[in-house]
Amino acid sequence: MKCIIIGLGTYGRVLVDELSALGHEVIAADNDANRVERVKEMCDAAFQIEATEELSLSVLPLKKVDVVIVAIGQNLGASVRVVALLKKLGVQHIYARAMDYVHKNILQAFDIDKILIPEERAARSLVREMELGAKIQLFRVDDKYCVFKFQIPKQFIGMSPNDLHLNEEFNLKIIAIKKPKKVQNFIGIEYNESEVVNATEDTEPLVTNDEIVCYGKESDFRKLCKLL
Repeated sequence: MKCIIIGLGTYGRVLVDELSALGHEVIAADNDANRVERVKEMCDAAFQIEATEELSLSVLPLKKVDVVIVAIGQNLGASVRVVALLKKLGVQHIYARAMDYVHKNILQAFDIDKILIPEERAARSLVREMELGAKIQLFRVDDKYCVFKFQIPKQFIGMSPNDLHLNEEFNLKIIAIKKPKKVQNFIGIEYNESEVVNATEDTEPLVTNDEIVCYGKESDFRKLCKLL
């Protein structure tokens, strides 16, 4: 995938770093020379431009990438103006960061592909972690369904995955079991690494520090948590 990221604050810089690490072609842009300098080694190209000016923005290869991400943070006016200019210049796929619901509602008028609210997502993740427990990870599929990974409670120790009857009693489908194992690195130091086991083939009893990955409604998972 080829993408352009406009705005290189913390959020934009992390996007550049992560997307580049995954092998995507990333072009970064910001009006701050220091921010551009910090990311130029991470990505394929980095430009110091004033993206709120049409002439400056048009120097980027906007029509040759798969998506343009407007990661501008606190400056609502700059964010909206850049999105408006991108639409004027005929960019087909635009993602834009919104700081709040007013910002989101304004961006919705441009009919862009995706509106990103990272602060809201981070806050929701923290609340779920506090409510469900620090040893539970959640990946949301849509408003109702999620993939969950959680360390088994003591009640599950000694039971096989089939003995749990999570599908029958809670409508939660077990996808995999992760079991810790000791491995050595190339200099002989031992460390713990999780090994994924196909849940449908695993008949071994669960032991301390095993993890279960399952899929289902968040409301059903909460019912399970209450019983545990």
